[in-house]
Formats: sequence, structure tokens, C-alpha cells
Amino acid sequence: MIKGSNVALAALSEDVGSVIVGLGWGSPTGEGDADVSVLLLDADGKVRSDTDFYFYNNPVAADGSVQLLGKTPTEDGSEDRISFDLTAVPADVHRIVVAASRYGGARFGELQDVRLSLADGTGEDLLRFAIDDADSVSAIIFGELYRRAEEWKFRAVGQGYASGLAGLATDFGVDIEDDAAAVEAAAGETALEAESGSGTAVTGEQDSEATGDPAHQAAPAPNPAAGPAAAGAAPEPLTAVPSPRRPAEDGEPPKRVARPRTAKKKVTLPKVARKSLAENESWREARLFPVSALKSDRDRETRATSVLLSVMAQVPEFGRRLTAAFGAPAGRMETFTEVSLPHGDSPRRPDGVIRVERAGKLWTALVETKTNGNALRTEQVQAYMDIAARRGYEAVITLSNDVALEGSPLVDVKIDKRRKHKVALRHLSWAEVAHQAQMLIRHEGVGNAAHAWLLQELLHYLQHENSGCHGFQNMGPAWVPVRNGIDDETLCQGDPRALEVVESWERLVRQVCLGLGGELGQKVLPVQRAKRGTDPGARRTLLAERLCAEGRLEAELRIEGTPGVLAVTADLRTGRLRTSLAIPAPEQGYPLSWAKRLVRTLAEAPADLHIETLVEGETGGPRGTLERLRPEPADLLPKDGAGITGFRLTLLKGMGSSRGNAETGFIRSVDDAVHRFYTTVAAHLDRPAPRRTPSREATPTG
Repeated sequence: MIKGSNVALAALSEDVGSVIVGLGWGSPTGEGDADVSVLLLDADGKVRSDTDFYFYNNPVAADGSVQLLGKTPTEDGSEDRISFDLTAVPADVHRIVVAASRYGGARFGELQDVRLSLADGTGEDLLRFAIDDADSVSAIIFGELYRRAEEWKFRAVGQGYASGLAGLATDFGVDIEDDAAAVEAAAGETALEAESGSGTAVTGEQDSEATGDPAHQAAPAPNPAAGPAAAGAAPEPLTAVPSPRRPAEDGEPPKRVARPRTAKKKVTLPKVARKSLAENESWREARLFPVSALKSDRDRETRATSVLLSVMAQVPEFGRRLTAAFGAPAGRMETFTEVSLPHGDSPRRPDGVIRVERAGKLWTALVETKTNGNALRTEQVQAYMDIAARRGYEAVITLSNDVALEGSPLVDVKIDKRRKHKVALRHLSWAEVAHQAQMLIRHEGVGNAAHAWLLQELLHYLQHENSGCHGFQNMGPAWVPVRNGIDDETLCQGDPRALEVVESWERLVRQVCLGLGGELGQKVLPVQRAKRGTDPGARRTLLAERLCAEGRLEAELRIEGTPGVLAVTADLRTGRLRTSLAIPAPEQGYPLSWAKRLVRTLAEAPADLHIETLVEGETGGPRGTLERLRPEPADLLPKDGAGITGFRLTLLKGMGSSRGNAETGFIRSVDDAVHRFYTTVAAHLDRPAPRRTPSREATPTG
């Protein structure tokens, strides 16, 4: 789509009761990021109340009409997704504005491939809108969904704001309550700084229906300098700016109500667990979902499916979070196990069924579960896809320890395009299920104590060694031959086994991000740099070639609140893992004070931490271990007085030899290395400058 164009969703797909909007961007450095927001507007172009403003501090609508799903890595950056249940949007909401904002003085012009995509309930992409002129703005309205004659349409907007998230929300009638300094700063800026070329929301192919609709137009900003002479001047273009906030009724005193806050707050983590009443350590607390009786993989699959589906049905926040990304509506959820469905000569029994009812309509998904290292079977999933298509079901959900990669499906099924009804095939990893449970009970909170207890029991079950739900835990059959080939220098370029190892490495990195993010309550994403290409297959082929030539696997993780990108390198030639972080030099002060402060900050870090000084125009400066530098921080200063640009902190450790997740395995060693570096080094470093629109505060329940 182009700026100003519009389209009816029903003309693109028959399944648009629920849609997923994705806002994406790439960054040359891998560090660029932004936050999405949604505003529900009435016929006058204003929010009905402050609760119609959805962002990181208010991510889910009570009626399920809006849910911010969070970020996922893409081939060239990240994408922030939003689920809309259009059947649940209140009748007095006429427009839904979708926007994103940057923070800390950052601008969208520093990002690449800024775009919006929209998919229907089956996950099929329906449209794409690229924003090419996002230069100096810190917030952008990407587009809007709006009603026209009982039909939902989408308009590509691409309008820029220089006043950030608070300014954008204020213009649409949200009463923002920020720190005094932020409020004063916002007061000194014009609420809308529409840049040339991007400040006009409707240009060129303007919606003819909206042109005559006063509810969909907004009057141009008043111009005090305009007098009678301006009467014959050309009219200003229409913009997406709403009319000002409604004034308080005459004689009615204003009421003090809770207002949205965008000021930074600290996430409160759970306190130390209370002392147990057990007489000794051999006593085990009674669990709602015991695992001691599990003897076979079939037992594990049956128990895991039943446990998960029952908790999804009883904890609406959790069930909605897992199914919203699959196009499920918000509504009453019921779940079933071991259902028998006719298929040819013999019935099929999927492991589970999820049904959601809303307004008399049903959304249904079949569930196929695997535990331990068991792989999904193509013929089995294909049969469920055929059954779902015949019966009018909406989705088939596969659930296993494997991690799906973009452009590399776990199960290659055939879709009969002659069928009018489309079925979505979606995948969940057990690591993602555990991540979502952790985020809710440890960082964001749930509705009541009983729900928190159920989620805690589920998490305990998933993390138990006998549950079989440990996540990705095997580097595959190619791992040992590739390592041996690197050791004896017989691994040739183009060996397909190297590509298999690269794919396993990517799955492992994504799982490490889920685990660390769930523990911290912060966004942790693998970095995909734009210079590595935009095609996932081509990028993995390039990494496989580098593995053959250099014997190394490399990845970068961006951890919210950490001053830099965490680099992880597995050197298969030397059998060592390297975790490192480059931090910039302070903008003020003297080099010696920088070095002393850094050493003091790392007082609790491991003695074998390597510190390297980064200098201008050279590959590296002085370096040494923390143990040696503690008494002499001045050893970090270049002898020739070269300018210091930053410092690189590095930890080295041996990596596991086996391909699995045992104590001596490679997967366990990578996970331990990342957690050790973050907890002992990165967590103690000074955080970046406070974000203008930072992440939410959450008090965990239970």
C-alpha cells in the first residue's frame, strides 16, 4: 500500500474477525528499537477514556479486543505484533489508531525498513505498508482500522510526530501523568510536529468515503496569523489529528482519576521465599500436577497436554496470551483432550482441542503434542489439517520442544488451495509456554491469587526434569560429525550438515532469549543485522560457510536495560565459549576516573573477567583480567594517550562436548555462559539513559 490508500479487509480475506498487525524495523547496529501503542477513538476522533490507550503499561483490553503480543525476531530486525479481535471492539469505537514511538532522543530515521503488515486469522499476510520518509520523528502513526457501513477498512497513514508517545497520546485526548520534568518538556513542544512529507495522513488516493464524513475528518490546526487575506488561500491538507480534548462541563468540578503514566518505574521482583515447615529436606511439597508417575513418553505427552490446556481454560490471562497470536477471539474458552474425530477408515485422536466462543461463534484448534526429543510426524499433522479443513476448524497447533524458525517450517504439510476454508498451522515450543507463564506470575501479575498459584504449579511441572517439557535440548545428528570435521580440518564448504548445525544454533539462541527474558521480565531478543541479508535461507547459508571456514558459531542478544549488545561465540576449534559486551566510554570526565569507576562497578564480577580498552583508529588497546586490574586501574589507559571509545568485557569458559542438554552438554554450557555473564557482569553495569517511554512496572502476584 501507499500512504493515504485504503482497503476493505473483507475484500482481502474471509477470516478478518481477528487480525494481527505487525510493526517492524531493522537496525544496522542491531540496537534500534521502538514501542507500539494503540488508541481506540470515538466518532469525534478522541479516546472515550484513558483506558482506550494501550501501550506497554496497559497491554491488554479487558474485553480482549486489543492485546499487545510483544516483539519477535525477524530476518533483519524485530517485529512488534498486536492482536485485534474486531468482533469484540465496542460499537462506539469508530477508529483504531496503530502507532509506535522511540525514546531517549532516538528517531525513526535511524532505523531501516520501517513497515506495517496485517495478517488474517489464519496467519496469511494480507497487506504491507512501508514508510520511507520517517527521518526526524520520534513517533509515527502507521495506520488505522476504521468502520465503514458495518465493515472494517484499513488506511495507510505514515504520519510523524516529533513529541514522542506522550505527545501523540495527548493529542488524541489521553491525560498523561508523567514526572514533572517530562511534563514541562512536553509542554514546551508542539503536540504535533508533522514533518514535511510525513505530516499528512491522507494524501493522493484519499478515501472518498471519508472525505465527506465529519466523524472521520479533522479540522486543520488553527492559524492565528491567518486573517481575511487568507480566505482565498489553498486549504491545508487534512491530517489524522483529532479535535482537542473535551472541556470539563461548566460548573462540574474535575474528578481525580488514575491517569496513564509513561515515567520509568522499577520492576519489583519477588522477595525471598518464606521458610519451609518441613522437618528436613527429604520432605517434598504436594504438587497439583505430580510428575513422579510418568513412565513413558506417551504418559508425558498426555499429562503435559492436559495440564497445559486445563490451566489455559482456568486462567483467562494465560489462555488468551497463548491463543491471541493464532487469531483466536476473546471469549469463553473450553479445552478437551483425547477427542475422537472421524478420518477415513479409522478415527483420529488429536492430543487436545481448544474452543473459544464469542457472540455465538466458535473458534476451534486441534492440538498435537510432543515431549522430550520426539519429533512431529508429517503424516499425523497432515491428517489433522485435513480434518480441520473438512470440519471448518480454524487452526492446528503443534507443541513440542523444538523451536520454529522463520522460513524453515518444522512440518511441511500440503494445503489444498481449492478449499474455500483455510486452516492455519501454528507452532508453540514448551520454552515459550514457560516464558509466558513466568512473565505473568513473576513480573506482570494476574487477576487473583488462585490464578497465580495455578500458573506457578504449571511452571513447576514444566521445569521438572521428568516432565519432558524442557525445550530445545539436542543439537541434532549433524553436531558430532561437524565438530569432528572442524577438529581434523576435513569439513568442506557446502556440507549440508553445517547448515543443520547453524539452524540448531539459531534455535538454541532463541530459547536462551526466552529463558533469560522470563527470569528478568525484560525483552531479550536475538539481533539480526541488516548487513547479513534479509532472506533467512541465504543468511543461514552464509553463516554455514563461515562455520566451515572459521569453525565458529556467533550470535548477539539485545537485553533491555543493558548498555550494549551481548555477543556469544562458540569456537569449535578451541572448545571455548566467549561472552562479551562492549560499552561506550562516558561522555564526561577523565579516562582514569572512567577506569576506576568501571573496576569499582565490577567489584562482584569474576576475577577472570577480561577487560579490553577500545581506542580510536585501532583494533584494540590495553587489556587484562579484573584480578590484575583491581589494584591498578590505570593499566587500562593507552600509553600513547589515544582516545578511548569504550571498553569490552569478556568471559571465557569451556563448552560441553556432547550435543544434548546434559550437565556436560553443549546446550547447557551455552545457557550457563549467558546467564553467568548477565548476572555477574551485565546486571551491575550502569543502565542507559532513562527512556522517554520505558517498560512497565509490575508487582508479581503470589
